[in-house]
Amino acid sequence: MGDTFMGYRRKDGKVGVRNLIAVIPSVFCSGKVAERIAYQVPGTVYFRHPVGCSQVGEDLEITAKTLIQIGKNPNFAGVVVVGLGCERFSPYEMAEGITGSQKMLETVVIQEEGDSLEAIQRGTKIAREMQQLASRQQREECDVSELMIGLNCGGSDMTSGLFANPALGIASDKLVAQGGSSILSEITELLGTEHILARRAVNESVAQDIMGTIERMEQRLLRQTQESSNSSRNHLISTGNYAGGLSSVVEKSLGSMKKSGNAPFSGVIKYGEEPVTKGLHLLDSPGHDGEVTTGQVAAGAQIIVFPTGRGTPTGFPGVPVIKVTGNPKTYLRMKENIDINAGKILTGESTLEQTGEEIYQEILEVASGKTVKAEILGHDEQFCITRVP
Repeated sequence: MGDTFMGYRRKDGKVGVRNLIAVIPSVFCSGKVAERIAYQVPGTVYFRHPVGCSQVGEDLEITAKTLIQIGKNPNFAGVVVVGLGCERFSPYEMAEGITGSQKMLETVVIQEEGDSLEAIQRGTKIAREMQQLASRQQREECDVSELMIGLNCGGSDMTSGLFANPALGIASDKLVAQGGSSILSEITELLGTEHILARRAVNESVAQDIMGTIERMEQRLLRQTQESSNSSRNHLISTGNYAGGLSSVVEKSLGSMKKSGNAPFSGVIKYGEEPVTKGLHLLDSPGHDGEVTTGQVAAGAQIIVFPTGRGTPTGFPGVPVIKVTGNPKTYLRMKENIDINAGKILTGESTLEQTGEEIYQEILEVASGKTVKAEILGHDEQFCITRVP
């Protein structure tokens, strides 16, 4: 056995690092009922979203797959699906999709209960009973190969690609070398690096998938910018990135890919799906922070590690988001939001290798129960399902 952590073993063999009850609306119309249920039961989290109605085709399919996969994430010991009753993506279809995880699972449908008050009352009773049963489960020693982390970043500046992202890459390599898994994404911020990433593919088929995924995103962005009615909206990096010292999307991409270290890519996964093998994978997703994190959690990630040069407080319901900054000034200004100061590399107080090891050890501690600052402050903004344009 390699490195270990203390996690919650689920009936399907997967391991959670949190032991919460998820209250998930199948459609935006049932969001408030889900929120009220979760509000009344400690140990629950709910997932606010605006989708599930008036969608068609692949757009609805991605929403359906993602909501099901979120429910299957091993950080949740049980799931309460809350539906309205007339939506195209049925709450019962959603529950059926989660069934394979063998976790506690119940469905509450507002139109069948009579009204929202009745639905809140029944959902609260179910969630309370689930939480009580979940509280009896104890953490147990688990091999680090059971961990999957999401590699995401936001609010980047010039220190991100120089310090925080490469340090995270060292931590990711150490996890993957012991049989664990990492997910790189943000395809819009990997433009121009496809030939570098493809060289790290385990075989030619995966290399072609990497090339094709990034090229399709480039064509999509080209179409969107050409059809824009306002040319000032066509910048591929934000004003904050420019202010932080980044000059172009290619420069940002060369720093962004450093989060994945030097491990080989085992495969490319679609949004709303989980990998069938362990190791490093590329997730096909736009660069929106919330859409990326949601796709990674849907793929099974129990922890997100999130470098941010400019600083951001955001988090995800039920999944710890470890914040790392390579900018020492940002750490001092936002140390109530940032967990690790990789800016010590810039000030000469730490090396890249030492900071990579610090991030890796933080991952193990968080997996064993240490709370991150985003959890303590209740940040949950990053749940956001991508849409097909």
